[in-house]
Amino acid sequence: MAGDKPVSPFWSPDRHVDRRPFLQARGAITAAVRAFFAEQGFVEVETSVLQVSPGNETHLHAPRTEVLRPDGSRATRYLRTSPEFACKKLLAAGEPKIFELARVFRDRERGDLHLPEFTMLEWYRAGAPYDAIMADCIVVIAHAAQATGIGTFSFRGRTADPFAEPELLTVGYAFEQFAGIDLLATIHGGEGDRAALAAAATGKVRVADDDTWSDIFSKVLVEHVEPRLGQGRLTILFEYPSPEAALARVKADDPRVAERFEVYACGVELANGFGELTDAPEQRRRFAAAMTEKQRRYGEAYPLDEDFLAAVGEMPEASGVALGFDRLVMLASGASRIDQVVWTPPADETFSET
Repeated sequence: MAGDKPVSPFWSPDRHVDRRPFLQARGAITAAVRAFFAEQGFVEVETSVLQVSPGNETHLHAPRTEVLRPDGSRATRYLRTSPEFACKKLLAAGEPKIFELARVFRDRERGDLHLPEFTMLEWYRAGAPYDAIMADCIVVIAHAAQATGIGTFSFRGRTADPFAEPELLTVGYAFEQFAGIDLLATIHGGEGDRAALAAAATGKVRVADDDTWSDIFSKVLVEHVEPRLGQGRLTILFEYPSPEAALARVKADDPRVAERFEVYACGVELANGFGELTDAPEQRRRFAAAMTEKQRRYGEAYPLDEDFLAAVGEMPEASGVALGFDRLVMLASGASRIDQVVWTPPADETFSET
């Protein structure tokens, strides 16, 4: 682009001096987060990066590698997209409250809010409802803001007070308010009615012939709902539709929705949490469906982690959440891009600075 100048490497002293305040903020936030979890009686865990399966979501992509065994044979392994599978095995083992600051990896991701390698803060409470994890999120975000002394989060012209009472919105209400769509009317028997949602979304988003119900849902969410969230204060978007349950359990009193929530600030998604599914056959069904769709779209599918599925059936009732730690640091430090708040940005960085 005209006017751009080449970016000096992150380790050059002139660039590092500009980044260092953000990195100092990262250290302060890390200490504050660890102190909070220690006060709450959590155990910090460290789970393995190399996994048999990196996760089984349609649109998440993981780097692949091979492990050379002592006998010379090779085994395919993946760099995890989340520590979730390993953490849930620890819940099945009997750990009641755990957290991890986990290094995770995702292919096909790079931008102001995305890195191919980043830090995920995950935590789980056995025997707790998912609104307890929602409350944790609000406290963790406030602790991050207190650690840096920032009063207001800002990103791309939007602001949010991290200390204000959060806004609570169901996904169904948000679709009605911001897109004029009765989302729950397009869900029957836990499945999305593609034709019904396509008709409701006509004129609001571009619907392609091969778009699934989930594709149309995502387009409306991204174009009409997410930009309205976390404005002035945090937003908790909850009761996700059951076709988007992922690893969450469906609500007992309304099978159209699941115990899944996300937290937003300044239109930025910070956290994704669940009332955890403990039905192993249902989890297997969801994973298989997601991998069939992944194969159709991308020509690849990841294996199922049979050890994880066995653990799901042994897990206690629990709730948990994954929070994008680098994004939280970015907002709490006043940085404008996620690569400013990591100690060593990707080696193939292509961003230019003006």
